[in-house]
Amino acid sequence: MGQQAFGKDALAKILDAGTDEVVAVYCEPDREGKPVDPIKEFALEKGLPVRQPAHFKDQASIDELAGFDADLMVMAFVNVFVPEAARDTPKQGSICFHPSLLPKYRGPSAVNWPIIMGDTKSGFSWFYPTDGLDEGDVLLNWECEIGPDDTVIDLYFKKIYPAAVDSVLQVCDLFRSGNPPHIEQDESQATYERRCTKKHAKVDWNKPVKQVYDLIRGTNPAPGAWTTHDGAELGVFDAARVAGDGVSSRVIDISDEGVTVQCIGGRILLKRVKPAGGGKQPAADWAKAAGLTVGDTLGE
Repeated sequence: MGQQAFGKDALAKILDAGTDEVVAVYCEPDREGKPVDPIKEFALEKGLPVRQPAHFKDQASIDELAGFDADLMVMAFVNVFVPEAARDTPKQGSICFHPSLLPKYRGPSAVNWPIIMGDTKSGFSWFYPTDGLDEGDVLLNWECEIGPDDTVIDLYFKKIYPAAVDSVLQVCDLFRSGNPPHIEQDESQATYERRCTKKHAKVDWNKPVKQVYDLIRGTNPAPGAWTTHDGAELGVFDAARVAGDGVSSRVIDISDEGVTVQCIGGRILLKRVKPAGGGKQPAADWAKAAGLTVGDTLGE
């Protein structure tokens, strides 16, 4: 059960190994005007039964799931709530993926928040889903470093994603062993952060430079940090942290490298931005088109 590229690649990993039989694939219902979910497309290509219930509130959906007589349900990136009655239909229950080191960062946007909060490590967990949000016992954790310049792309797509796809075979092997680990989550260490949205991604240039930089890289590429210039929104994407002092929120320098903005205790070099109504572009090109000058203020 899954969706999008991660669900597809986890499914492909299981099929390529050839050890287990996939008896059915569940994914979200089709969305009007949206492309077919990659996991659905792939499953149909492989001749697998595909089901797309909008929910599991009716007994018929649960009975159909039980009818596949599965040993295990692997939940690889699932947005639809799956109640206990559905999760428990496989003989060994269900196991679910989450892109953080549980119990930290339960909930959505679990890749964004560790970067935004300045953490130096993250990873992923496979856990036994309950009706609580990411609260079940953990089967396994995988840990990695968050580099000082890592963005969401670096952390998720270059580190977590490939290791997580590979780990689906380990997950199946642990259940096949007959005694899969159950590691109770330490509630004293638990955190829950809501979905990271545009309102969380507004840059305050009057904050310490590390906080500003962590916000920019922790929202790159989505939802995307943003500021304003002359009342118009400006998306902020690729950036670098540089040394220097001055009046916060002021443009300190404009060069071929980009636009340098002062924060508290340091500066941010904006390399790639997205003006309102335009596409992502080099900050130097935007500065020229916008008539930006040294001494201008951002964020007002």
